[in-house]
Amino acid sequence: MSARKFAFHLVLLITIVGLSSWGFLVHRTINQTAVYNLPAPLQGFFHEHMKYLVENAPRPDLRRNSDKTEDTKHFINVEAFGSNAINEMPYDWTLAVKKYSEDTLKKYGWGPYNAIQQLEHLTQAFKSQNKDSILFYAADLGHYIGDLHVPLHTTLNYDGQLTGQKGLHSLWESFIPDLRIDQYQLYSQHKAIYIKNPSEALWKDVRFAYNLVPQLLQKEKEVTAKFTADTKYKTQMRYGKETKVYTKEFAEAYATELGPTINTQLISAANMITDFWYTAWVNAGKPNLEASRSMSEELEKELKAYRSNELIKNDLLFSKKTKSLD
Repeated sequence: MSARKFAFHLVLLITIVGLSSWGFLVHRTINQTAVYNLPAPLQGFFHEHMKYLVENAPRPDLRRNSDKTEDTKHFINVEAFGSNAINEMPYDWTLAVKKYSEDTLKKYGWGPYNAIQQLEHLTQAFKSQNKDSILFYAADLGHYIGDLHVPLHTTLNYDGQLTGQKGLHSLWESFIPDLRIDQYQLYSQHKAIYIKNPSEALWKDVRFAYNLVPQLLQKEKEVTAKFTADTKYKTQMRYGKETKVYTKEFAEAYATELGPTINTQLISAANMITDFWYTAWVNAGKPNLEASRSMSEELEKELKAYRSNELIKNDLLFSKKTKSLD
């Protein structure tokens, strides 16, 4: 690859990472931790393919560059559908299309409906026992569910741009987790449960995320009041241009004000991914995936570290691993 092509691909990758939902770090983290709450033999099968599930967790974001239909699968701008839409939108895609039209939904975001479609794809993949399809849809489904637990993926004010807080999106879902994940509680006592009504369960979490929006906007204003423009922002070169970005000091102050909110949403996302994977498998008739019946030494070691919240300390959180996943 020529130096020019390398530079182009590097800039493209940086651009995608900057725009990605949750950031690559969190998407990979929640796909990994979701595996630990599955029952055997599903857990064994997914763990055998952990490298794939973790590495491909950001893949739907990468598709945005080549697939024009991809973008609105990741969010839903609730206010575009009415003042009380968060409580009134139909769970069913067909009913939603009848009420709002498909064009409107795909313009302002159809994230929850897309996630349910991905669940159906995963169920069919389990029924066919096609390993490649199972892993493909499982990784993608984890990404979309993760996105819907980000409050700013539920609102027209997705970047704080409507309230003079532009830049808030990447601060909340990428900058702060990158700074603080070493302090997060990644362990959850949750165990996979079968969800009779996945749409209802997913919309419950979407409503919770949406109701966090006023709080995260207000707290940003309160923290901003304690900073000057020079201490809130710094200037750095990006793609040959000077760009204004948040200082680490401001990000840390905002993170402290938010408390465990981001950590809680991370855990909630991982728990729902676990449940959706398990539900797809059950709905497919619990097919035999030819996973190892005995727990591998690697899985046993990871589960021990997970339960003591020491995945990062023991260099077992793959998204922060100092060595390759191979």
